[in-house]
Amino acid sequence: MIKPVRLAAPFAAVLAGSAFATTAAADELNLYSARHYDSDEALYQAFTEETGIEVNLLEGDSDQLIERIKREGVASPADVMITVDAGRLWRAEQEGVFQGIESEVLAERLPESMRHPEGLWFGLSQRARAIFYNPETVEAGELESYEDLADPEFEGQVCIRSSNNIYNQSLLASLIAHHGAEEAEAWAQGVVDNMARDPEGGDTDQIKGVASGECDIAVANHYYYVRLLKSDDDADREVAEQVEIFFPNQDGRGTHVNVGGAGVVEGAPNRENAIRFLEFLASDEAQTIFAAGNYEFPVVEGIEKDEVLESWGDFKKDELNVSELGENNPEAVRIFDRVGWR
Repeated sequence: MIKPVRLAAPFAAVLAGSAFATTAAADELNLYSARHYDSDEALYQAFTEETGIEVNLLEGDSDQLIERIKREGVASPADVMITVDAGRLWRAEQEGVFQGIESEVLAERLPESMRHPEGLWFGLSQRARAIFYNPETVEAGELESYEDLADPEFEGQVCIRSSNNIYNQSLLASLIAHHGAEEAEAWAQGVVDNMARDPEGGDTDQIKGVASGECDIAVANHYYYVRLLKSDDDADREVAEQVEIFFPNQDGRGTHVNVGGAGVVEGAPNRENAIRFLEFLASDEAQTIFAAGNYEFPVVEGIEKDEVLESWGDFKKDELNVSELGENNPEAVRIFDRVGWR
C-alpha cells in the first residue's frame, strides 16, 4: 500500500524537513504529485509490481510542489514531478524544476505533440476542452468551433470559468498560437460579451448551468461530463442527460487538448528509476489505467478507453505541441486582463 504524504496548511510547516531520503536507492522513487485521483495509486502499484521499485508519494498542488522543490534546492529528494495542464508544467519548467532526458521508449510511444522539444516533460494523458449545449435552444451544427463562441449570435448564452483557471488560459494560449495575439484578444472580448453571467465555479458548474437554463452553451473538459453521466447521484445523471457534447474545430485544426504530464526533476537522486517510471507511464498497462481512472484519453494509440469515450468515436485533436500552451500563457493572462474576463 502506498501511503502518500500530503502537504497541508500552513505550508511553511512542511518545508522544514524532507519527507524522503535524499540519497539514491536502487529500489525507490520519490514522486511529487499534483494529481489527486485515487485511481493513480493503481499506476504506482503496477509500477512497483513490475519493477520492484517502491514509490514514495508526496502530494500537493502544483505551486506548493514547485515552491518546495525550489526551497529544497540541491538537497531535494524529488525524482519526478507530475501535474495536470501544460501551463503548470511550463511554470515548473520556468523555475528550473525539470532536467532534459532522452528516451527511445518515450520518443517511440508518445506523439511529438505530447513531448517537450528538449525532453523536459512529457504529456501522458489527454483532456479535451469540449463545448456543451442545450439541444432545445441550440441546434446541432450552429456551433462548430471555439471561434463561434465569440459570435454576437450567442450574446448572453455562454457559461465559462474565470480567467485564472489554467484550462482557459491554455485554451486562449492555443488560439494565440493559431491566430496571433490580436485575433485571440478579439475572440476573448467576444466571449466576454457573450457571457450569460460572470464566471464562477468549476467545469461541472458550467455544465450544470446549461442544464438549469442559466446559459445555453458551456465550455468544460470532457471528463467532468463523464463523471456526471456515471454518477451514483440521480440528479447528476439528469444534468448530463439534458446537455449535448461536441468536439470543436473538426473541419480545421481539431479540438484543443491538454495533458496530464510529468518530468524528471533536476538533481533527481534516483534518475534512472525516474526515467523508467516515465517510460512505464507510456506503457499499454499504464495508459489503460489513466484512461479508466479519470476518463482521460490515452496518448498512445490503440489503448482501450472507457465505454463512453469509445461511444464518441474518433475525433480530430489539435496537434499543436503542448509546450506552446505554456509559452503563450503569460500573453493569455495579459489578454484576459485587458478584456475584463474576470
